[in-house]
Amino acid sequence: MTTTSPNPYTTAPARTLSITSFALGLASIVFSWTFLAPIAGLVLGILALGREPQGRTFAIWGIVLNAVMLAGILIGLLIAVVGFGVGLAFLPVHWGVSHL
Repeated sequence: MTTTSPNPYTTAPARTLSITSFALGLASIVFSWTFLAPIAGLVLGILALGREPQGRTFAIWGIVLNAVMLAGILIGLLIAVVGFGVGLAFLPVHWGVSHL
């Protein structure tokens, strides 16, 4: 009579999406990746919340880090546009007008 023992090696739960979102969030802040990496990390984090309950913490941190990076990008763009507008406002009026 043979008895089968349970497999002592169990597989870890899949947390690929959540860890990838977290890694993209960290990398986008550390390496100043500006646009595509935070968007991809944000999407992966949102997907991971629904699909990977074991990776919830990584997914939440990935969403937070990527959202912070995207907010920083938007604030930086807003400052650049306002700065450009202020710079144009202080140009002399006769600049660019041809004198005959």
